[in-house]
Amino acid sequence: MNRTMDTVKVSSKYQVVIPERIREENHIRPGDRMAVIVKHGVLHFVPVTPFPKTKGMLRGPELDLSDLRDHTDRF
Repeated sequence: MNRTMDTVKVSSKYQVVIPERIREENHIRPGDRMAVIVKHGVLHFVPVTPFPKTKGMLRGPELDLSDLRDHTDRF
């Protein structure tokens, strides 16, 4: 991973272009949604993954869901 700093310019419409290298390394595609988190004055852009696309993200043995609370416990 290249650790050089990329800079962007804010347009008159307050838009920025994510540099190509950053898009490719992080698999950012047109239409992807990003959450913007401000922490200690630093902007963090975090990709938002739609819930259905998270299926299969965890690898390994089957998850044991037997001790999860049921719907009535959450309200």
